[in-house]
Amino acid sequence: MAKTCAQLFEGLDCTILGNPEEEVSGIAYRSDAVKPGDVFFCIVGMKVDGHSFAQDAIDRGAKVLVVQRKVYLADATDVTEVVVSDTRKAMAHAAAVFYDHPSRDISLVGVTGTNGKTTTTFLVEHIARVAGRRTGVIGTVGVNVGDVHEKSAHTTPESPDLQGLFARMRDAQVDVVAMEVSSHALDLLRTWGTRFSVTAFTNLTQDHLDYHHTFEAYFEAKALLFSADYPAKRVICVDDKWGRELLRRCSAAGDNVVTTGFDPSAQIHPGEVVYAPTHTTVELHVRGDRYRFDYPLVGRFNVSNIMNAFGIALQLGIPAQIIIQALEDAPQVPGRLERVRTAHDGGVSVFVDYAHTPDALKKALGSIIALTPGRTFCVFGCGGDRDSGKRSIMGREALSADFAIVTSDNPRSEDPLAIIADIESGMSAGKDRYEVVPDRRDAIARALELAQAGDSVLIAGKGHEDYQIVGDEVRHFDDRTVAAEELERRFGGSAAGKEVE
Repeated sequence: MAKTCAQLFEGLDCTILGNPEEEVSGIAYRSDAVKPGDVFFCIVGMKVDGHSFAQDAIDRGAKVLVVQRKVYLADATDVTEVVVSDTRKAMAHAAAVFYDHPSRDISLVGVTGTNGKTTTTFLVEHIARVAGRRTGVIGTVGVNVGDVHEKSAHTTPESPDLQGLFARMRDAQVDVVAMEVSSHALDLLRTWGTRFSVTAFTNLTQDHLDYHHTFEAYFEAKALLFSADYPAKRVICVDDKWGRELLRRCSAAGDNVVTTGFDPSAQIHPGEVVYAPTHTTVELHVRGDRYRFDYPLVGRFNVSNIMNAFGIALQLGIPAQIIIQALEDAPQVPGRLERVRTAHDGGVSVFVDYAHTPDALKKALGSIIALTPGRTFCVFGCGGDRDSGKRSIMGREALSADFAIVTSDNPRSEDPLAIIADIESGMSAGKDRYEVVPDRRDAIARALELAQAGDSVLIAGKGHEDYQIVGDEVRHFDDRTVAAEELERRFGGSAAGKEVE
């Protein structure tokens, strides 16, 4: 798979200092991962400048350096340097070339937005499977290559890892890949040089403002996926102003757009919706046709996800009847309003959800409240070293439950109690309707201690994650497992306990 320098950087504005015919056998952006014959990209990061590791990369066998500025090396007479204006863009370009542009050989769906990406990609994968396609998924929960599941460190991997993954999928004869595309990935050019068949937008609510600083910058990062740099068919939810702005831009560009939303002006919108604890019945208006069907996901926000997946599948050329057949048997998405099932629950319904933004928490709680005959309890926290501006808003949203328990999420390098204090600053209106239990297991146990038959408990923030990050330590912790254990501890052997369907 080796490529020459000239081949890797053809079409890119650059200057090659040295041997353009130097062969490259791999791509590296961490010096400690360099293998002999690699090209090393000196990436300028937010905390670390890769130019500082150029000598280490050379010592480990790198034959080519890609730089934005001159580097001073002890002994590099045989090293070829490629000077570019942006090493990130150059790396994405080179990675796509190195793997022979694998995204061109698959039908790639890119889904962006604050909430709903994971569920939408899972639904698209399921629909495509039912339609007889071989599928892949890339996102927060991990990576699926056909039937093989792998964990992933990033929602959207770095460009060399991403292109390598596309190549593996191509070689495994995958037809359709549904991928979550984060705002960070777009801003950091991880997807540059990737060809999408369909790009989709779910919504935009507060998140990642520690990185983007303003809503406008956050939106513009998401909007990159709908720019001329990424030509594709589009699916846009128009229920917020950001989606409507995207629609305006894509319409002006002459793009093929399917709109979704509760707004009746959307090409795909719901008529009657009947919500139940175990399923939802919807009458969906799809470009003038009406389809009524059940699907085994709950909550109003999942109607949006269903509509987005329906629109994407149509843009992939899948017939409506096959889409409906697939949705009627939609899979449970890990950690997305996932019901905790155990032999003894005392009539208490427990849900685990990844909701870690104010809007996601609001929607998850709203869905559960609508389905709960009794009281609703919410156990939640906020992550450390992340957008601190949303913490008080999360606290305020949690008060829509009858009672909230504030706890730790992934505090990382921050003091857990300081994070909790930030959350509490938004909860002054409900001082008698929440309490603080810093230990997450104790918090879950406390909620179940308070809950009675007919009540529901939402454990929010971590969803599918099976770890908790405290300082530099990664501890095993799965909300679903802990909730099941605490349910059994609370109700096991009790006459009130019952089998969960």
